[in-house]
Order: sequence, then structure tokens, then C-alpha cells
Amino acid sequence: MIRQLPPLSALRAFEAAARHGSFKRAASELAVTPTAVSHQIRALEEHVGIVLFERRTRQVVLTDAGAQLYPVLRDGFDAFAEVIGRVTRRRSRAQVTISATIAFTARWIVPRLTAFHARHPDIDLQLQASDEVVNLDAPGVDIAIRYGRGPYPSFSVTPLFADRFAPVFNPMLKVASVADFAQRPLIDFQWRRRHPDNPTWSRWFAEAGLTEPMESAQLRFSDESHAIQAAVAGQGIALASLALVRDELAAGQLVQPFGPLIAGFRHHVLTRLSEPAPEIAATVQWLEAEAADVPCH
Repeated sequence: MIRQLPPLSALRAFEAAARHGSFKRAASELAVTPTAVSHQIRALEEHVGIVLFERRTRQVVLTDAGAQLYPVLRDGFDAFAEVIGRVTRRRSRAQVTISATIAFTARWIVPRLTAFHARHPDIDLQLQASDEVVNLDAPGVDIAIRYGRGPYPSFSVTPLFADRFAPVFNPMLKVASVADFAQRPLIDFQWRRRHPDNPTWSRWFAEAGLTEPMESAQLRFSDESHAIQAAVAGQGIALASLALVRDELAAGQLVQPFGPLIAGFRHHVLTRLSEPAPEIAATVQWLEAEAADVPCH
């Protein structure tokens, strides 16, 4: 549908004149002559076929038709100005988009955002949480955090920290020894990619030199965050990344009294090989600094 609208310049002239009650003050705002404003408004009146102003000595007054048109244009131009200002402000601030798994985003990055904004108040972080591997060559993502052994050819790679996994549970479960594991649900989550070195219950029992309980009930989740939440809620014992449950361990919501600790993989920061923009480089440095605080076991 094609809109049959008068020229925008005429509408601007009318709105300014109506707001100021003066062609002269409208002309000053629009940086044109009062004669130009008068001609624009005359053209608008001819276009709509209605008189919009009563011309009086040193004053112009809206007619009934003009009074109906004015608030519509005023609100419209105000809305234009607000949106344009908001878009302009956003473009003037540096933005960095980080892609990471759902669990890593929720449990490792998000709790650290306050520290990031305190350190870099001029950078807006955009978090893209997905367990699907994103194409870092495509526009829209500046940093990808990958979990594995690599290598990651064609990218600039910054290693973060290696994961360690151990059984954790709510202390209310009152698990006194590993023998009690057979009496409690074992919480598990599904690894996206099968690998013999994935930190699984079978591997943990093997490294502990124990026989895995065959009859134990298990709670299985597709997402690691949900498995951790179930453990916090006291629904069983989870084999969890100690880096991702650090806050819960510190708060006493979870305990980790039993070993062994089994090795997971390493988190890596990937960026494009080209020289990164300053805001991307600053974000990578921040991730490195935060990772350096992860205890090594």
C-alpha cells in the first residue's frame, strides 16, 4: 500500500510552526527563512485542501483542522527522535558478542558480568548461548568459547582453563561414603559428542577403582545446567565441573567430599586471525584474567 503523504519538509515546517506559534521561530529552528516556512505550509494546505493556520499580525493560530494534525505530527517526530537517538547511542558504544555453551554462559560468564562492566563500562557484551557450534567466520559473533582438545585451525586461540569433574551433592542428602552412592540417584547429562575421555560416571567409577552400581536410579538431562540445578535441589549426586559449581561449593549448597577428580577438556577462546578490534582484545584479556582465578587441581 502506497502512502499518499505530503512532503516531509512541509510536515516538519508545520509541526515547528505549530509548536512555536510563529513562522519566524520555526524558521530559526529549521535554519531556513520565514518565507520558506510560509511557502512550505502554504504548499501543505494546498495538498490537503484545508487551511491549517489563521494568519494574524505577528502570530499564527492553529485552525481546528491544524489542531487535530499537530499532536499526531508532534508525537511522530518525538518517536523518530527517540529511536534515532537510541540507535545512534548504541552504535557509538563498542559491542562484543560471545558465543558459548548454555551451561558455560549461565554458570561462568553471567556471574562475572558485574566485574566486566566495572572494568569496561564502555563495552556492551552480547551473549549468544547455544550448544550448537557457531560459525565464527560468519558476521555477528566476535568470540567463541570452545570446549575440547583442539586444534582449532584458522583461528587465533587463547587457552583458558582445564575442567575437573567430581561428585557433588546437597549436604542434606547425608551421603557418608561412596557406598551410599548406590542408594542415591546419580545425576547425568548428555554429552553432545561421544568421546572415550568424556567425564562420565562410568569413567569416574573406573578411576576410583570401584564397580559402578548397576541398579542405581539415574536422572538424565540434556543440559549440564539442569543437572547442576537438580543436585542443588537435593535430587541426587551429580558428576559436575568444579569450575561451574564453584559458587555453590563456596556457599555450602553443594559439597564435594569424595575423589577422585577426573580431567575434563579445556576451554579455549577463539577469535578471527585478523587483528582484533580493541574491544575484542580487551574482552579476551578479561576472560584470561577471570580464568586465571579458577583453581588448578
